[in-house]
Amino acid sequence: MYDERLTVPRSWWLLPIAVGVSLALILLRFSGVAALAGLVVGVVAGAAALSSYGSARIRVVQGSLVAGQARIPVSALGAAEVLDPAEAVAWRGVKANPRAFMLLRSYVPTALKVEVTDPADPTPYLYLSTRSPQRLADALGQAARGGRAQ
Repeated sequence: MYDERLTVPRSWWLLPIAVGVSLALILLRFSGVAALAGLVVGVVAGAAALSSYGSARIRVVQGSLVAGQARIPVSALGAAEVLDPAEAVAWRGVKANPRAFMLLRSYVPTALKVEVTDPADPTPYLYLSTRSPQRLADALGQAARGGRAQ
């Protein structure tokens, strides 16, 4: 089994504070209470948005690859290519195919590109941002062979 959560960097958690302070400064013109309410609402809304964005998961379970909202049987997948940071940037930019499934996070420098072999699926490949591309490729290989991935 493989399980990875693409959490945001710790420094990004300063952003909700900045959103709350900005909203508080905007509402300060009306009253101190409005500014305080703006601070609380801004911090909570910013934190919720950031938590949601950082909750993307990649899992290999029960013969399937689950990446974000997508669930693909491992039998429909072909070769996996580990992408170093330079190749990852190229494949999410100039080399990207608009039909590809992309679970990308810009703060994760490495990725895995997995070919889709299902003839009924128009998706040519999956681009998956991952901090452990080789472990994910190994897990997919083991799942394809019917074994348990580690």
